[in-house]
Amino acid sequence: MDLLNTLVDKGLRRELPTREEALAVLATPDDELLDVVAAAGKVRRQWFGRRVKLNYLVNLKSGLCPEDCSYCSQRLGSKAEILKYTWLKPEEASKAAAAGVAGGAKRVCLVASGRGPTDRDVDRVSQTIEAIKEQNEGVEVCACLGLLSEGQADRLRSAGADAYNHNLNTSEGTYGEITTTHTYADRVDTVHRAQAAGLSACSGLIAGMGESDADLVDVVFSLRELDPDSVPVNFLIPFEGTPLAKEWNLTPQRCLRILAMVRFVCPDVEVRLAGGREVHLRSMQPLALHLVNSIFLGDYLTSEGQAGQADLDMIADAGFEVEGAGTTTLPRHRADAAGGCGSHAGGRGPEAEGCGSHAGGRGPCGEAPEAETTTAAEDAPEPPVPGARTDLVAVRRRGAGTDLAPNA
Repeated sequence: MDLLNTLVDKGLRRELPTREEALAVLATPDDELLDVVAAAGKVRRQWFGRRVKLNYLVNLKSGLCPEDCSYCSQRLGSKAEILKYTWLKPEEASKAAAAGVAGGAKRVCLVASGRGPTDRDVDRVSQTIEAIKEQNEGVEVCACLGLLSEGQADRLRSAGADAYNHNLNTSEGTYGEITTTHTYADRVDTVHRAQAAGLSACSGLIAGMGESDADLVDVVFSLRELDPDSVPVNFLIPFEGTPLAKEWNLTPQRCLRILAMVRFVCPDVEVRLAGGREVHLRSMQPLALHLVNSIFLGDYLTSEGQAGQADLDMIADAGFEVEGAGTTTLPRHRADAAGGCGSHAGGRGPEAEGCGSHAGGRGPCGEAPEAETTTAAEDAPEPPVPGARTDLVAVRRRGAGTDLAPNA
C-alpha cells in the first residue's frame, strides 16, 4: 500500500504524517490490519528494537475525588464499588513498589486521586519517592497527582521524581463533554510545568469514550506538539456506576489501528499500552507489542489486569524481551535532549487510568433518571451492549490499600 510505505518512510525520518494519512490508518479495513501492524512495527523496531519496558502502578489514594471526569471510577458521584482509602504511608507504598520492581518493572508510577496535590501532599509524596529510591537502586519514579500549582513540580524533581504523568485524554474540542470541573488548558499547563521543572513528561489519551476518528487524530497531534517522552494509550474500561458504563465502542481490530496511528504520529516516543488492554484487545494483545514498546505490569489503579507472570510470558512468547534496568529507553537523540525520566533505565501506566482513567455508569454520576411509574418490563435487566465483555472488568481487591499480595 502506498499509504503504509509513505508512513513507514516518514516514521523512520521522524516526519509528521498529515492528518489525512492518520485518519486513513483508522479507516483501513480489517483485511489490511496485519499490513498496518507490520508497517507500524517497522517504525517501532527502528527506534526501540524488540524491547518492552515494564511499568508498575501504585495507587497512593483511591477514590474520594472531587472531579467529575466521566471516564473515571474514582470520580465525584461514582457508584463503582472500588477500593476507597486515603494516603498510603511511605513505607507501605515502598513495599508495594518493591513487588513491581521484583517483577521486572523499571518505572514505578505513583498515582493519587484528586484535583491536585496540596503542599502537604507534595511533602508526603516526596517522602514516598525517597523511600522507594532508597530501597530500589536505579528505579524510575513517575508521579501522577493531578493539576500542579506553582513550584510543586520543582519540589517533586528535587525529591527524586523522574517523570510526571498528566493525560490530555481526548481532543480539546470535546473535552468539556467528559469533564466540567477543570479544562483542557489546565491539563496542558500542568504538562508544561512538569517539563519546565526538568521532569520527563508522560501524557496520553483514552480511546473508546464515543469520540470520532477526527477527535482521536486531534488529541494525538496535540500530544505530538506537546512532545512528551511517553504517551500512554488507555482504552476505556466501562465501569458500572460511572457515566460511560454503556460505552462499549472498541474491538480488538480498532484498538490495533489506534495504536498504529499513535506510533506513526509519535515514532520515536515511548508508546505505552495502558489500561483496558485486557478488556478490549483480549487475545490480540501480543500483536500490540509490535506497535508499543511499554506496558503496565499486573493490576491498574482500581481494576485488575492479567497475572503479572502472564504478561512476562506474553512478551517472551511474542519474541520480545523485557527492557533491562541498564538500558536507556528512549533513542539517543531524545534521551540526550530529555535528561530526565525516560532517558535512563527504569520500570511500568490512562492504568489506562493515568490519574484515573477507567469509566462506567449511565447518567450523571452514574444514575439514570427515575421514572414515576415502572412496569414489569421496565424492571427487567437491560440487554447487554453488543460486544460488551463485562466479565473482563474486575475491580482490584488486592495490592495497595489491602492486606493481600499484589499482582506483580
